[in-house]
Amino acid sequence: MTEPKTSTATTRLTVAQALVRFLAAQYTERDGVRRRLIDATWGIFGHGNVAGLGQALLEYGAEMPYHQGRNEQAMVHAAVGYARQSHRLATHAVTTSIGPGATNLVTGAALATINHIPVLLLPGDTFATRPADPVLQQLEVPYAGDVSVNDCLRPVSKYFDRVTRPEALIPAALQAMRVLTDPVETGAVTLALPQDVQAEAYDWPEEFFAERVWAVRRTGVDPEELAAAVRAVRDARRPLVVAGGGVHHSEAEAALKEFADTTRIPVASTQAGKGSLTWDHPADVGGIGHTGTATACELARTADLVIGVGTRYTDFTTASGTLFAARDVRFLNLNIAPFDGHKLSGRPLIADARTGLEALTEALALHGHRAEPAYVTDYTDDKERWEHRVDAAYEADEPDTRPTQPQVLGLLDELVTGDDILINAAGSLPGDLQKLWRTRSRDQYHVEYGYSCMGYEIPAAIGVRMAAPDRPVWALVGDGTYLMMPTEMVTAVQEGIAIKVVVLQNHGYASIGGLSDSVGGERFGTAYRYRSEDGTYTGRPLPVDLAANAASLGMRVLRAKTVRDLRAALAEARAADTPICVYVETETADTVSGAPPAQAWWDVPVAETATRSSAVKAREVYDRHAAARRRHL
Repeated sequence: MTEPKTSTATTRLTVAQALVRFLAAQYTERDGVRRRLIDATWGIFGHGNVAGLGQALLEYGAEMPYHQGRNEQAMVHAAVGYARQSHRLATHAVTTSIGPGATNLVTGAALATINHIPVLLLPGDTFATRPADPVLQQLEVPYAGDVSVNDCLRPVSKYFDRVTRPEALIPAALQAMRVLTDPVETGAVTLALPQDVQAEAYDWPEEFFAERVWAVRRTGVDPEELAAAVRAVRDARRPLVVAGGGVHHSEAEAALKEFADTTRIPVASTQAGKGSLTWDHPADVGGIGHTGTATACELARTADLVIGVGTRYTDFTTASGTLFAARDVRFLNLNIAPFDGHKLSGRPLIADARTGLEALTEALALHGHRAEPAYVTDYTDDKERWEHRVDAAYEADEPDTRPTQPQVLGLLDELVTGDDILINAAGSLPGDLQKLWRTRSRDQYHVEYGYSCMGYEIPAAIGVRMAAPDRPVWALVGDGTYLMMPTEMVTAVQEGIAIKVVVLQNHGYASIGGLSDSVGGERFGTAYRYRSEDGTYTGRPLPVDLAANAASLGMRVLRAKTVRDLRAALAEARAADTPICVYVETETADTVSGAPPAQAWWDVPVAETATRSSAVKAREVYDRHAAARRRHL
């Protein structure tokens, strides 16, 4: 970080005004590129922030752009989308009132922190001086006078402070910027701001408002760790790279391509890492884990060395300790975070993903190291067979029929280029996308699966489009996700942010319904239908018109009933320069080709005792899979 020049001059401002001015002067720098850290502030105002931060944002509107949201959680999602598209070098702030406005931030904060995405949260708080006690919406805690609902944000924030005096803002704000720009520690950062302190004036030193540049470091490799990593790769006969989100965060895609070109080691990807290599690169074998490709998962089963690059090995990726099945399998973890670098008892290579890959590639090239030709032929042929399965799932040669979900993706696949960005987060779509989607550019695939948060897609699409205003941005949502959070369509319309929302109506929670079926739950409570005589939700589909709802929120809506309709609607939507929604009711894959089934086991415990045969049979299957579970020690 560059230090401002020392001065004795002061300026009298409120705490909120000082914070806005301070935020407007913060910058990041990486690889010689400088950009503003907090590009804008989202806000919904109430009594806890309207006279403080609300007034300050009005006062300094020329320095800090403001965006009006409809839901506090959604505002965080928009900030996360913006930050991810900006390589974590820029983000937005989010301000709310006290009470429900503040607690609505919790889900968004958890999503940001789990995915290591920076976002600054500025919730109002109850009075620090307590003249009005309790104030409207205050949570009274009999055993503690210094607790408010904002304390709910502590476990989901990477840094939390409550600014109870004006002068306390200076160290709190500096610590907040430190964490936001730390590639290891970044996530949600919360500065809780009591409503009286926000409006309190103070004589601030002028240097507090001087431009500060926070260097986003690229940690280099330790020579001994690098030497050990090179030995591990050279000794491996069936190595496999697992590319995670850290590849994208560090802009290491070109370095990964060079590594793959040099070594010909195959590269599988997590949901966060998909697109690290484009789908047509010879070494790209697709997604890994429960929703991965057969090619990647079979390579994982037989790998003797798994090279994790920027991944934290989540349950889906590791398939609960059953996917990496080779008796002698070992792990080499290139990660900027030591916590993740040591997972699965792996050999750590603690470094920035790009720096580490460059060093590893150079060292291996000195030895002329390449994967064995037979191994390359094996995974190349298997990848070709998988692509035929993708073609079969995408095929939509009956234009007057209702499309399946994979066919929707196939029609979109026909249309897009590397400029398009697809956003998704929850339901059955992430699985189909990871198996089937042919990623054409490094940032085309934007699936939030660290928290798998329903409702993320539409506000995140707004944030992404704000960061990439000249690119087509698609939010793909099922009806369950749509009903969670359609509110920011109003924001898109108000701001003229030309996102493209594709709503797939399948009358319920299709993904969890399928999981329920597999674990003996018989799809209980997962369908959007009327109650039947037996009390279950198995009657007629509900007469909910999501297209009409989207239209009522100001969106232009295109209804598609058939494959032919959908092909035309998607083309029209892509050409649109205003917010637009495509609505389609999808067919189940029972009678036509759907996505291939799960390629790895996911550990979802099944009832150990039950009277219903579905659960009894599911438990038998569970026990067989669980017997193969292992700890990597």
